[in-house]
Amino acid sequence: MGIGTSIFLIALGAVFTFAITASVSGIELATVGVILMIVGAIGLVFSMMVLMRADRGGVARDRVVERDPIV
Repeated sequence: MGIGTSIFLIALGAVFTFAITASVSGIELATVGVILMIVGAIGLVFSMMVLMRADRGGVARDRVVERDPIV
């Protein structure tokens, strides 16, 4: 899950929790919204951890190339 998807889930969950006043039988939309926001937040944290780990591994190293002297 990427950062964009995580933010989308958080926003969708906020809409379900705070903006929708309709009721559906058998489903509590506020609970679904809270679940979506939690999943989005976990996905966002996980995506940031993966990005930070990939950023550390990208350290450029100097390559030493030894050549035989031309005689």
